[in-house]
Amino acid sequence: MAKKVVIYSTNKEFEATLVQQMLAGNDIASFIMNKMDYAYRFGDIEVLVEADDVMKAKLLIEKNFKNE
Repeated sequence: MAKKVVIYSTNKEFEATLVQQMLAGNDIASFIMNKMDYAYRFGDIEVLVEADDVMKAKLLIEKNFKNE
């Protein structure tokens, strides 16, 4: 089984979903791990990809979300 790597972390669920959709549109499989504690409103939502896709995914995120 391939190693999964966190490539994006946020506290906004919609941002994680946008990143995941952008990656899917570029043929990179990813998944979201929600570590948010909604009772206390803290924690992170992480987007993970396989280790082989890390560089490509990070470049796409930098290119598409650099102004945020």
